[in-house]
Amino acid sequence: MRAGRTVFRGLSFALEAGDALLVRGPNGSGKSSLLRLLAGFLPPAAGRLAWSGQPVGDDLAAYRASLHYVGHANAIKGVLGVRENLAFATRIRGQATGSIDAALETFGLAGLADGPARSLSAGQQRRLALARLLAAPRALWLLDEPAVGLDQASRARLEHALDSHREAGGVAVIATHGDVAADRPLVLELPG
Repeated sequence: MRAGRTVFRGLSFALEAGDALLVRGPNGSGKSSLLRLLAGFLPPAAGRLAWSGQPVGDDLAAYRASLHYVGHANAIKGVLGVRENLAFATRIRGQATGSIDAALETFGLAGLADGPARSLSAGQQRRLALARLLAAPRALWLLDEPAVGLDQASRARLEHALDSHREAGGVAVIATHGDVAADRPLVLELPG
């Protein structure tokens, strides 16, 4: 339910290790609401949400520790440098900072690593937000229109990161208007 309105009902799906679910639908169909529900930001009005067979509500903190949510806002701290943003993101998640250089390289930010995040273009800021996926790995990626602001080369970097994540047994749920490709995805079409 959003603002007293039923967004969707009768929705059911299960994902296994290595799966990707592409959530499609027109604006206002509930794609972002579904991702926010999956992230534990919104409670389901009915039914249940489970991770590894256990209801998410049994230990919401542990569930959230297993996922990354990348929403519309990039959550970049402009006062920090590019590398410092990733270091902050890994430390706040209680992880070592050993994957930062690889994350910067993967998303084409290595040459900007020591510069201020506030000077990044919109596409570079989006790539920095996505680099957190690799700097502080999690099993479940919830991505809300992750390719917004990305050029073709950057979308290819994202798709390669998605492929690698899935090959390692990770799961991804991606709200998209068709600008992100995934190999053998499951597709959920939300009506308008």
